[in-house]
Amino acid sequence: MNEQGCETFISDCHVRAAVELVSHTWDPVIVSALRLGPTRRSVLLDRIAGVSDKVLTESLRRLTARGLVARAPHEAGRDAAVYELTPLGASFAEGPLAHLAEWAAENQAALSPAS
Repeated sequence: MNEQGCETFISDCHVRAAVELVSHTWDPVIVSALRLGPTRRSVLLDRIAGVSDKVLTESLRRLTARGLVARAPHEAGRDAAVYELTPLGASFAEGPLAHLAEWAAENQAALSPAS
């Protein structure tokens, strides 16, 4: 096993598991938005430009199943819920995701397609 926790071409390596957390376009955006604190789904829908209701719902379900986001009932009503980062989600948001965002910002020009 190498430093990254993988043997050559093993499908269940640790790097692959980590990359899967950012492989869905909206998942890292939603995790970043939840860094601001517990939030209702409708607020997330307004806060995140370009995400559809269906995609937001799918992403929240996926992130909840992965243990990164927790869903709790909201005091406003039986159908209302609040979403927030779990300790695992917060460590992901403040660690690797923050570093990835910083790297992307520093290298934005190099990453942009040539015009």
